[in-house]
Amino acid sequence: MKFNTLKFYNPWIEIEFKKNKLPHWEQTGATYFVTWRTADSLPQHFLEQQQTDKDFFLSQHPKPWDTEIQEECNLTFTAKLEEYLDSGHGECLLRNSENADIVRKALLHFDNERYSMISFIVMPNHVHVVCAMHPDWSLRKVIQSWKSQSARLINLANGRIGEFWQKDYFDRIIRDHKHLGRCVRYIRKNPVKAKLKAGEYILYENDLAKVL
Repeated sequence: MKFNTLKFYNPWIEIEFKKNKLPHWEQTGATYFVTWRTADSLPQHFLEQQQTDKDFFLSQHPKPWDTEIQEECNLTFTAKLEEYLDSGHGECLLRNSENADIVRKALLHFDNERYSMISFIVMPNHVHVVCAMHPDWSLRKVIQSWKSQSARLINLANGRIGEFWQKDYFDRIIRDHKHLGRCVRYIRKNPVKAKLKAGEYILYENDLAKVL
C-alpha cells in the first residue's frame, strides 16, 4: 500500500496518550520521528542525572502540559541524550555492517503495508526513523515488532543473550512539512556529526526524503 498524503499533528483531533518510562502521544495515521537505542548505550550516571533534571523540570512545569511545554521538554532532554549517544558508548554492535543490516531488513519488512518508511539511520548504538503510519496500525506495535525481530537475530548472530534494545523509545508527531524536513536532514547529518566512516552506519531515504 502506498501512502500518498502525509498526516501531521492535528490539534483538533484526539491524541492517545501512553506512558511507559517515557510519554508517548499517538494520532491515527500520523507521521513520526522515532529514536531508540541499545540497552548499553547510556551509562547509569548519565541516566540518573537525566532523571534528576527531569524531576526538577516537572516541579517547575506541573501537568497537564500543552504542546508547547511538551516540545520544550523534548528539546531540553533529547539534545543531551542524542549528544551522548553520538559519542559511541557501549559495545556499539550496530557498527558491524551485518548487525546493522538485520535492523535495516526489519525496518523495511512491512514498508508500504503497516507504515510508509520515509527515512532512517542505523547508528552504532541507536536508530532514528521517520515514517508515516497506516491507520490500522499503532506506532507502539510496529516498534515492538522492529525491536523484537532484530534483537532476536542479532543476539543469535553474535552468540549473546539478554536485552539488546532499551525497553522504551522516544517519539514525536511531525507537525508539518517544515518539521519533516528538519527531521530528515537531522538523520542525514547524524553520521557526520558523530564522525562515522562509510560502512559504520546505514542510511535509507525514500524519494520524498531525498528532496528535503
